[in-house]
Amino acid sequence: MADSFNKKDREKRRRKKKQDKAELKKQRKLDGVKGEEFMYVDENGNLSATPPDPAKKKKINAEDIVIGIPQKTDDDSNQFERTGFVKFFNSEKGYGFIVDQETQESFFVHANNLIDEIQDNDKVIFEVGSGPKGPVANAVKLVQ
Repeated sequence: MADSFNKKDREKRRRKKKQDKAELKKQRKLDGVKGEEFMYVDENGNLSATPPDPAKKKKINAEDIVIGIPQKTDDDSNQFERTGFVKFFNSEKGYGFIVDQETQESFFVHANNLIDEIQDNDKVIFEVGSGPKGPVANAVKLVQ
């Protein structure tokens, strides 16, 4: 019995909601308020209510479109590599800190992320990665 009461109550609320929506639609129609029915995308990819100006349209040549990843050349340097020096390294515990030469920012380094053996005050090249507590130094190797 309680289930049928809830069923009737839900049905009553559904009808009321539908009726309110129809009344709101009718009121908007009488007021002459009309929402935006059609949107355009401008040259920057933003939505706009006005159509784009065909005079501003850019010409794109099919030859200029690059599909895929460009080939790596020998003169490309790794943009993620940084140079710095070892501020502190404890070989028994297997961790330490490296200071970036440019920004003077300190990075945590673990023995698992070493390519070469390092000691205090060694000049090294490393990549910055993300660790559980912040940025870490990865792929650490000595500078020859």
